[in-house]
Amino acid sequence: MSEAEELLQTPAEWDLPPERHRHFKDVLMQQIDHDTASAPRRSRFLRPAVLLPLASAALAGALLVTLSVDGRSPADGTTASATAPGASVTLNRIATAAMASDTIRVRDDQFVYVRRLDRSNTGTFGGPVRLGALHTEESWTSQDPGPLRVTGWLRSSGKDAIMPDRLLPIESTDPVPAGVFHPTYRWLASLPTDPDALLRRLYKEARPVEGESRDQAVFSLIGDLISGTVMPPANAAAFYRAAARLPGVREIPDAVDAAGRHGIAITLDDTGFATRHEWIFDKETLALLGSRFYITDPDRGITTEALAGTSAVMETAVVDTKGEVPARAASR
Repeated sequence: MSEAEELLQTPAEWDLPPERHRHFKDVLMQQIDHDTASAPRRSRFLRPAVLLPLASAALAGALLVTLSVDGRSPADGTTASATAPGASVTLNRIATAAMASDTIRVRDDQFVYVRRLDRSNTGTFGGPVRLGALHTEESWTSQDPGPLRVTGWLRSSGKDAIMPDRLLPIESTDPVPAGVFHPTYRWLASLPTDPDALLRRLYKEARPVEGESRDQAVFSLIGDLISGTVMPPANAAAFYRAAARLPGVREIPDAVDAAGRHGIAITLDDTGFATRHEWIFDKETLALLGSRFYITDPDRGITTEALAGTSAVMETAVVDTKGEVPARAASR
């Protein structure tokens, strides 16, 4: 058994939010490819995808450090640049639009359903980035406050999908209560709607991996929570206004999601870390469209940013049971 595969079986002290699993999954699978290069040819997804959410923060940090540009850590005294005025204005416009959206009530016995289009890195560990085929990913997040060992369900379909067309549980070794690793509607609604108070809470909740600044970890955590959940409008607005206060946040005037839709992107520059995420919003409605994920790694010959993943949120709805696909008219 390879070192990477052994790490996959190590019980997690706590689990990462669902969206960050998508990025760490790439790195894990690349490491496994690297470790098994001399073995007989096997499926890239030999191990069940259900094990992937069990990767601990320590594992994520150990793997992501291979992507670090220069090995710096937040303790070296570096600071990010101030928030660009354009990003702050745009995020506050997005917050205003979110505040005006309809309130959707979600019961504790229901599930939040999200359907995405996704492309992720299928290149081998240490090699160039190669984006895989566009495929569909569906998720059902339980709203039961728990604690739960199974917090939701996943299903992928299409080329390069993980275990296609199988409904797989998102499991944890230990029961997970409602919180950042199990974000239910009720928990999200309990968060502060004052952006400064919310930001203080997020700085306490975020757990940076090695080489990642706390600002970047908070930015990633906000991205996780806004892209795969349903929450009251006031809470959604607070997340965007909190993001506007992060140092280093900037606007990209034109970005394209996995579905080919153009929009405005918000990103955070953190030159001490080799990954960068973008949130993409519709230019007219300011609704969240999707995201992009970039890496830079001079040791691998990636001296300019390489697109390592892209997604598009196609549908978000509330359903009564896992595996249920909502009627299009009932989704938003």
